Amino acid sequence: MEGAQDESGALEDRLRNMILHHSDKEVIPQSQSIAPFGSQPLELPPPFQSSEQAPASSKPPRKRMNQAQRRQMSAQLSIPIDTRPQKPQSARAYVSPPAFPHHQYSNGNQQRAQRPHSATFRPVSRGNTMPNALPGSTPYPPHGRHHPSLSYHGPMSAPGDHFDWRQPQPPTPFDATSPRSSRHSNANPYNNTRLYHLRPEELKAQTELLEGLCNTIIAGAEIETADIIEKESFRAKIEEVARFAITQYEREANGMQNFPPASVQLKCFGSLSSGFATKAADMDLGLISPLSLIQPDAPGSAIPRLVEKAFLDMDLGARLLTRTRVPIIKVCEKPPQALRLDLLDERAKWERGLTEDGDEDEVQEEEANPIDDVQPHDYRHHAQEHQPSPGLGRDGYKTEQKFRSLRQGEKKNLSSYYGAAKGLLRKLGGRDLTNSNVVDFKRDDFQFLNEFSLAFVEGLADDKLRERLLSYKSLNRYDLTAQSNNRTLLGVHTQVEGETMAMIWEAREVREKDDVQEQQAQHWVRAWKLLGDKPTYGLDPMGYAKELQIAVDQLKRIPSIQIMLLSQNQHESAAGYHSRAIRLMLELGCHDTTSKDNKILQVVIRHYIQGIAIEQIRREVEEFAISQPQEILTLRAVARRHKSLQLAQEFERCLEKGLYPEKYNTHIKAYINSLRSPMARPSPPDPHFDMVVPLPPEAAQAISEIRLLGDPSKLSPNQPRDPYRDRLEFPKSGVGVQCDINFSAHLALQNTLLLRCYSHCDPRVRPLVLFVKHWAKIRRINSPYRGTLSSYGYVLMMLHYLVNIAQPFVCPNLQLLVPHHPEPNLTPEHVEETVVCKGRDIQFWRDEAEIQRLARENALNKNRDSIGHLLRGFFEYYAQNNQMSTVQYRGFDWGRDVLSLRTHGGLLSKQEKGWTGAKTTIEVKSIPAVPGQATFAEHEPNHISNNVGGQQPSPGPGSFATDQPNSPPSATAIAGAQAQITNQTTREFKEVRHRYLFAIEDPFEHDHNVARTVTHNGIVSIRDEFRRAWRLIKNAGKGSQQEELLQDVAQAEEWHEREQFSQLLDEIHGREVLNY
Repeated sequence: MEGAQDESGALEDRLRNMILHHSDKEVIPQSQSIAPFGSQPLELPPPFQSSEQAPASSKPPRKRMNQAQRRQMSAQLSIPIDTRPQKPQSARAYVSPPAFPHHQYSNGNQQRAQRPHSATFRPVSRGNTMPNALPGSTPYPPHGRHHPSLSYHGPMSAPGDHFDWRQPQPPTPFDATSPRSSRHSNANPYNNTRLYHLRPEELKAQTELLEGLCNTIIAGAEIETADIIEKESFRAKIEEVARFAITQYEREANGMQNFPPASVQLKCFGSLSSGFATKAADMDLGLISPLSLIQPDAPGSAIPRLVEKAFLDMDLGARLLTRTRVPIIKVCEKPPQALRLDLLDERAKWERGLTEDGDEDEVQEEEANPIDDVQPHDYRHHAQEHQPSPGLGRDGYKTEQKFRSLRQGEKKNLSSYYGAAKGLLRKLGGRDLTNSNVVDFKRDDFQFLNEFSLAFVEGLADDKLRERLLSYKSLNRYDLTAQSNNRTLLGVHTQVEGETMAMIWEAREVREKDDVQEQQAQHWVRAWKLLGDKPTYGLDPMGYAKELQIAVDQLKRIPSIQIMLLSQNQHESAAGYHSRAIRLMLELGCHDTTSKDNKILQVVIRHYIQGIAIEQIRREVEEFAISQPQEILTLRAVARRHKSLQLAQEFERCLEKGLYPEKYNTHIKAYINSLRSPMARPSPPDPHFDMVVPLPPEAAQAISEIRLLGDPSKLSPNQPRDPYRDRLEFPKSGVGVQCDINFSAHLALQNTLLLRCYSHCDPRVRPLVLFVKHWAKIRRINSPYRGTLSSYGYVLMMLHYLVNIAQPFVCPNLQLLVPHHPEPNLTPEHVEETVVCKGRDIQFWRDEAEIQRLARENALNKNRDSIGHLLRGFFEYYAQNNQMSTVQYRGFDWGRDVLSLRTHGGLLSKQEKGWTGAKTTIEVKSIPAVPGQATFAEHEPNHISNNVGGQQPSPGPGSFATDQPNSPPSATAIAGAQAQITNQTTREFKEVRHRYLFAIEDPFEHDHNVARTVTHNGIVSIRDEFRRAWRLIKNAGKGSQQEELLQDVAQAEEWHEREQFSQLLDEIHGREVLNY
């Protein structure tokens, strides 16, 4: 027994000695030897032995190892799952099933990695065996996702380093952004990720939940036949109007007397044609006129404006949007009279040259990081920085003449001044330095920007602030004009903001809560002043701007500065403003209790009153505060007076706009008078409701009606202008059939046919897509105009899952099931329709009848999963990127992967697509000149204007002599017409923001990201909703009370707003109102 113990002890000693003294680095896994940048390598201390306690025996004592030693010993003794190098993998596929071997592709000098199974007629059997990972672990551990931006590499090491900060670093051998990289290999088999272990009863409950929801939703969300018939009737009606207008124009303006009206078509595409339409879905139409001398989608074509006027003359609602990705006309069947008059007025303004073409653009976002995108939010205007206005170039004026209007003024705040400065910079032909233009920024651009930045500082209204700023080395005129030091306008604006807070710090009235916070605040202020004199500020202007922004954010966190800057934002509720003041008061160590020694409370109350946004309310609250003894005045009472007066004003605005029914007006006016009545102390006294607004009997009876009316601050007169809405926007309902007419719909029609063929592949495809579209709509993540994803994007997400992730696949990849070479002897028209359209490869298996036949015979796939099971896998795939519980794949990697429906395996990397960062491009368009300047206005049809009430136009005698197809116009005629159009058009410059936060490749336009409208806030919302859905699905059947998976966000917000309004009334009137 003792011999066994000695042997065991000797083994332990040898292991310890190996850990502490072994020098062979190859034994240690690579992941253990890599330390984070800037950290020191792990050094284990030698085993400690006291000379007095050392035994005479050579056997060392048994001593408990520390945590680092135990962790390293564990690494030494652990056995890797597979130490052989593996090929990079895509879409987290462990092994290619034997039933379907992967194809190999060549990509440069390295072999393209394997893809997940791709859909063919030999589907993967569910009985195929796959290698399993160890319990509770995955052989593909997650790696860090955040990598440094290529456009910023930190501050320079020394002024003498000749390093171009604008040039990206050379690529590293390890491509961490590629889905085919070794991030899924066994580089670190010891980094175990806890997996979701699924029990059969859980799978059953989750599947049944989704199956039941899907059946319910499809029954109510699917479009009805009557709606389709109504929309088709409207399509035929406006098609005749468009035919008449275009035919008359081609004959009279272009001399094409034999132009056939039948060649003009309005073809339906989108969800109505693909089979994925839901109730109240709008109709998408493409205007096709192949025989027109100038195509409708050609730059400068007169047809879009011509068709718009024809629809307006038919008493339809019509509005041409020219700054969308492609020009479209929004049409509604029965516009309200006010909307129709506004549309006619807008058209008349355009004809008189008083307005620009449409103002709808791709969605503009509130950027999470203003350093990365400082382009102005009004991209709807021309990109004048790339087209300087005549007479305003840089070379025609002296500097003081250029910048003479750059003055802040006494009443303009810093934000407004900065906005005006950016506008002037664009007007003068300049631009600020950003990530999107840093590569092509020239020396002259820097010189001009430096001079303009100095003028921005010199135009400040505060003389003391201006002098302090100009005393910093980073704003030294000589350094910025004569030396190679550069600044950005955004960085200078940030420096002005920070210096303002530094001045406030020096004049503050209160100290921090304790000595620790006081010392921290002093450290931040000192760091700010040192940053202004940083010697290397000009080597990396964007990097310096980021440093300034970080320092300003630190100053903003100092409570004693925040209280001095306390002010109510525009359209901020009084309750929200009060909450911010309470938070600051607590951070300063103060409480809302009356006391002679509570000096901080008096400071908070004074700054609270001074910060009230509306001047009239501010004066009345100030009068109330002066009338009360200071030793008993609380912030609660002051805020309650503020809340009552602001609520009264909000009700008045709504009454002036006539937003309430007439029968409520009397009660509302009585309640407004009550809100403005003097405050009183309740009886008996109440510690919280120290002063309230009493309710007279006549107003108390109306309080229940006031609760039902809701919060007036949520109505339009009291809300900020919605940048996505204007007076010309069509109502969502009550206007009959609505449609969008696209003038460049050739590829959209092909996309629609592709989706329709996918819908034929399996009867489960359509309900799956409809469910996801309904879920996205009800959770408010399906609006590209508000920074989220279009319904088309969600369709592609579902198809990617059904083609590439579901096992066996549900749909084959139709774009891969085409012959390698097209059939010979195809006519040009047939080639345009089936092979190449607009220069894009549009080949796919498009035999709808054959697809439907094989689908009826269950010959296209071997997948027999229920709809609920497939929906569960869909949400799991997009909600997390660990190993999935029912298939041998990992979830979608939003940061690295690009959904590519055309690709074998379904995924590309953002790196190989070049979609690794937001980009701003300049698009140049030609738009028709204003009518009256030798344009098509002379040739507008006059037969349509006399038709009222939606009657179809009656062609004149002999107007349409033939309906036979005509040959296309000659090249000479087209060239002449184009030359004429060129003389009648103006050039328009438009900035287009390309975002790749989420990446979905269009099936045919491979350079187009379907998800480019997704903003930072948008992708956060989308991913949060996927995580929420997956959390609720996993909790199904556990018996715990939980929220609904398909809870309507709009209804939840409405309930929350009513609850908040009820609490506001209780706060203003005290406990007395609780009885009503």
